[in-house]
Amino acid sequence: MSTSHHEPAAAPADHQARERDAQRNAVVELMRNAPVAEELAERFAAAGHRLYLVGGSVRDALLGRLGTDLDFTTDARPEQVRVLLDEWAETVWDTGIQFGTLGAYRHGTTVEITTFRADTYDRVTRNPEVAFGDTIEGDLLRRDFTVNAMAIELPKRAFVDLHGGMADLVARRLDTPATPQESFADDPLRMLRAARFVSQLGFTPAPRVVDAMREMAGEIRRITPERVQTELSKLLCGRHPREGVELLVETGLAEHVLPELPAMKLEIDEHHQHKDVYRHSLVVLDQAIDLERAADPDGEPDLVLRLAALLHDIGKPATRRFEPGGGVSFHHHEVVGAKMTRKRLRALRYSKDVINDVSGLVYLHLRFHGYGEGQWTDSAVRRYVNDAGHLLSRLHKLVRADCTTRNRRKAAALQRSYDDLEARIARIAEEEDLARVRPDLDGNEIMRLLGVDPGPVVGKAWKHLKDVRLDRGPMDHDEAVAELFRWAREQGIEVPEGR
Repeated sequence: MSTSHHEPAAAPADHQARERDAQRNAVVELMRNAPVAEELAERFAAAGHRLYLVGGSVRDALLGRLGTDLDFTTDARPEQVRVLLDEWAETVWDTGIQFGTLGAYRHGTTVEITTFRADTYDRVTRNPEVAFGDTIEGDLLRRDFTVNAMAIELPKRAFVDLHGGMADLVARRLDTPATPQESFADDPLRMLRAARFVSQLGFTPAPRVVDAMREMAGEIRRITPERVQTELSKLLCGRHPREGVELLVETGLAEHVLPELPAMKLEIDEHHQHKDVYRHSLVVLDQAIDLERAADPDGEPDLVLRLAALLHDIGKPATRRFEPGGGVSFHHHEVVGAKMTRKRLRALRYSKDVINDVSGLVYLHLRFHGYGEGQWTDSAVRRYVNDAGHLLSRLHKLVRADCTTRNRRKAAALQRSYDDLEARIARIAEEEDLARVRPDLDGNEIMRLLGVDPGPVVGKAWKHLKDVRLDRGPMDHDEAVAELFRWAREQGIEVPEGR
C-alpha cells in the first residue's frame, strides 16, 4: 500500500530496494527486541481484533533504534482492551482512557494501546474532540508526520504505508500526511515537534512544511507554556539541536516561544565591528555539546548547560553601546542576561532548579576574563570556585565553549589560561578541600564565644569569617577566634576582657 497525499516523485530502483530492506529490517528488529508484541498480537487476534504497531515505534524500528516503549493502535474499544490486558500484563493503567489509551507493563516493556481515532479539532485550542474510528487508514491520516504514520499489522507482520512515510524516511525528509496547513491548524504544537524531530533525527523539513510554519507561527500562542517547554527541552537535548533552533528562528516560531533568540541578530556595519551574537551563540552551543560528550560519551544530554550556552549572551542587545572611535561595548551584559534568562525560563514554566542553574551560569560566564593577565590571587580562585558551587564543571565547559575567535593564537592563549586556572583550582582544592569551604568557627562556637543567642549577629559573623577564609585560606583556631573578636569590636559588640 503506498499512496501519498503529498505525491513524492517516483522512487528510483535503488530507493525502492532500500525501502524494502528497511521494511524487512523493521519487522526483524521488532520481533528480536519486542517479543511481547507478538504475544499481545496473538491475544488480540484470538479475540477477533486487529492490532498494529504504529507511529514512533515503527519509525524507530526502521531506524534501528527501537526502545522498550511500544505504541499500538487497534479496532478494539478501551473496555475490550482493558479485558485483554488485565489477564496478560504485570501492571495496567488507564490515565489516558478518555483519549482511548491504556498502558501496560510486561517483561521489561511498556506498551500503550489506543483505539483507532478519527478526531476533530475546534482549531481554537489543541484539544481534539475525541472520536473513535474503525479503520487504520483514518487513524494514520490524523498523525503529525508521514514518518510517524506507518504501521505494522500483527501478527501478520504486514507493513502499512499509506502516505509515503518510508520514502520520506529513506530521504530523511519531514512531511505531513495531510497538508501542513491542515495538520498545524489542528494542532499548532506540531510545528514545534517538527523542529524537535529535525534535532532528534537529523531530518530536513519539506519546503511546504517550512512555508506553513512560517505562515502559521502565531498559532503557537494557542499552546500552553508547559507544552512549549517540553518540546524545547527535547529539541535542545537532541543530536542536532543547532538545526532545530535555526528552524525555529527561520520560521518565526522563536519570536513567540523564545524571542530573546532572534533579538540577538544585531545589525552590524563596517564602523562598529563585533561578532554576530546570534551566530556566536549557536557556535557556543555546538562547542559546549562537544565538550559535554567528550567528558561523558555515554551520558545523558545536559539541558542546563545547553540552555546556558544558547542564552549566555541574551543581555547583549540591551547593553550594546557604540563607543567613540567605532568600538562597541556590552557592559554588564551578564548581569542583565541572567535576569532575562530567569524571566524567560519562568515564563516557560521550567523548574526552580533549572532556572537557578541556567541563570547562574549566564551570570558567571564572564568571570574568567581577566584571569589571563595573571592578576588572580588564590583568594580570587577560591571565590570563583565558591560562587560556582555545584555548577563548576558546567562553568568550565561554558567558558571554554565561549571562545569562538578565529584568531588561533588568541584562542590558544585563552585555552592555556583556562588550563592554568583549572590546575590552580585542583591544587588549592587538594590543599584546602574547596568543595567544603566553611568558616573556621561554626555557629555554635560563635554564639559561645560572643555570648549571644541565635539571631542575625551569628549569621553576619559566620559570613564574615567565611569571607576571610576565602581571602586568606584556612586559619588555625586561635587566629579565627582573634578575627571574630576583632570583627565584633568593629560592630560595637561587647567582647570578653583580654580578647
